[in-house]
Amino acid sequence: MTKPLRILHCFRSPVGGVFRHIRDLAEEQSKAGHEVGILCDSLTGGAHEDRLFDDVIPFLALGVTRLPIRRHISLSDMTTLWKSYKTIKNLRPDVLHGHGAKGGLLARIIGSVLRVKKYRVARLYTAHGGSLHFSRTSPQGILVHSLERLLEFLTDGLIFICDFERRSYEHKIGKPRTRTALIYNGVSDRDFGNIPTRSDAVHFVYIGMLRDLKGPDLFVEAFAKTERRIGHPLSALMIGDGPDRDKYRTMMIERGLGQRIGLLPAMRVQDAFALSQTVVVPSRAEAMPYIVLEALAAEKAVIASRVGGIPEALGETSTALVVPDDTDDLSRVMAEAITEPDWAHRIMPDIGTIRSAFSASIMARDTVDLYYNILEPGAER
Repeated sequence: MTKPLRILHCFRSPVGGVFRHIRDLAEEQSKAGHEVGILCDSLTGGAHEDRLFDDVIPFLALGVTRLPIRRHISLSDMTTLWKSYKTIKNLRPDVLHGHGAKGGLLARIIGSVLRVKKYRVARLYTAHGGSLHFSRTSPQGILVHSLERLLEFLTDGLIFICDFERRSYEHKIGKPRTRTALIYNGVSDRDFGNIPTRSDAVHFVYIGMLRDLKGPDLFVEAFAKTERRIGHPLSALMIGDGPDRDKYRTMMIERGLGQRIGLLPAMRVQDAFALSQTVVVPSRAEAMPYIVLEALAAEKAVIASRVGGIPEALGETSTALVVPDDTDDLSRVMAEAITEPDWAHRIMPDIGTIRSAFSASIMARDTVDLYYNILEPGAER
């Protein structure tokens, strides 16, 4: 039998789906007997994220290290690298698993420095969209993708969270020159089960970051068009935090929707699901968003853009998928969802299929198997 591992997850922003992914991995890996820790940014997150940290801390034998990690490449990265190196060296991990562009940079560079010092550590990277959202022809995209290509030489394993991400990597960066694995995002067993709606539930809910990439502006425009389609007022909520919150509030007021679309801060997703039976995900770009998996597990109806790995969850031919950045198409499906009584029953994928393909326990098991295959090829577990 192989020994338990010391695993450190490195990432930048402790918000959204990436943070959810790492919390689930940490919990499952800890329950399997491994010692797990987190290194992430200290500049982002608020009271909601603090509560999420409180939930996961009991599973973090290696603790939580928070340092200032800027979103964009800057000179301050050198200070961050040095401080991270000192912390990681003292923790002596067997595995450095980087998530997102900045987390991947830290894990692979520091892991390689430790390798030079004859310290044995596995260096892994999961992109979670991140750098793959950049256009391959833009100056920033060319820079970021070139850096990703160079970092392959410092990488023992690349994990893709959906097949779309794998294909995007090959298209924008090139065929990987290191070990790869496709391991879907997964949700915990406790996330499966119907969450009934409250008596004051609204017709539609948007849950996520309030930034243009996620499409809150499309949600507002499509909501207005849906009202016109069906000929009477509707209700909706936008739940989340982000840099463009005030812009969307102004947008709703200018369109006369301030009384029919509410704006609430980020909350536990189970509480958000109780506020509507229909979840709208109008993103302009995604990898494999957790909100789709969580909503399906909670037996909610999901309407989403045909972007990223979402079709891999809803089904490639699902009529719940809409043309990205097209509010006419989005409003058409929103209208169908609330005017056809059996719409969700007909369109949503079978819950058993979702459970078998998108399970946190399977995700964690396959990820740890990859760690061991890198550290101890051929070892029995």
